[in-house]
Amino acid sequence: MTDDSALDAVMSERRQLINLAYRMLGSLADAEDVVQETYARWYAQSTEQRDAIDSPGAWLTTVASRICLDVLGSARARRERYVGEWIPEPLPDRRELAGPTATDPAERVTLDESVNMAFLVVLESMTPAERVAFVLHDIFRYPFPEVAAIVGRSPAACRQLASSARRRLTGSRAPVRAAPEHADVVRAFKDAWAAHDVAALIGLLDPGALAVADGGGVVTAQLEPVQGAARIAQLLVDVAALAPGLTIVERSVNGRPGVIAQLDGATVVVMALHVEHDRITNLWAVRNPEKLRPWT
Repeated sequence: MTDDSALDAVMSERRQLINLAYRMLGSLADAEDVVQETYARWYAQSTEQRDAIDSPGAWLTTVASRICLDVLGSARARRERYVGEWIPEPLPDRRELAGPTATDPAERVTLDESVNMAFLVVLESMTPAERVAFVLHDIFRYPFPEVAAIVGRSPAACRQLASSARRRLTGSRAPVRAAPEHADVVRAFKDAWAAHDVAALIGLLDPGALAVADGGGVVTAQLEPVQGAARIAQLLVDVAALAPGLTIVERSVNGRPGVIAQLDGATVVVMALHVEHDRITNLWAVRNPEKLRPWT
């Protein structure tokens, strides 16, 4: 294999690594850091060491997964100090990226059911080992002996970790696929919010709906989740009233219908929505500017 073809083979793994790390961490910025560190470790080896590796892709995946495991361990402590609620970083549909942003790693994240916001929020509730084992086995189809080598536990223990992760998902109802009519619900929600129509918003929200906002202490946001259709509807209208120039636009958020709010052309809120039985049950509003980079 020539030097150029060897380089191509190694770099062709980048998209897979970004996909893997984003699902494990829920943060595009952290995923980028993990992949950068993975390649740094690859090139820190001597030529002889690299040539001795039979499968560069497997080596890179192993290293990236172990780095993610370490990051997840430290992230728990960081998120305990996070101001307000922490929501996974939302991703736009790559078809909406154009010009210079088209090369952003967000374009390389496959937007399937394993990155919808409800799914990622449940992944956040898992232990680091559960999350890594589940993502590797159930999403990327790595066999348990390979997962075990990465996680540092026995195949049987990894099988139990993945099983525990599946039970969390089943209990949360997160894997429900979006139905075509859900887009109509989201469109009606967008119109009602833009019209400051409290009654219409209440009619679109499940009575027990839960809204969570993430400002990260950088911008103003509700520090605690808000529950109940009437409370959420009034809050949305109050927020819109405080910003007369706010524009509400439909957008795909993590592969599902969602909305964004723009002020003076800048995206200030990205909202992911979860719909069940033609009612919105969950709203995740990301305001932290650090998490809105792909949207600007």
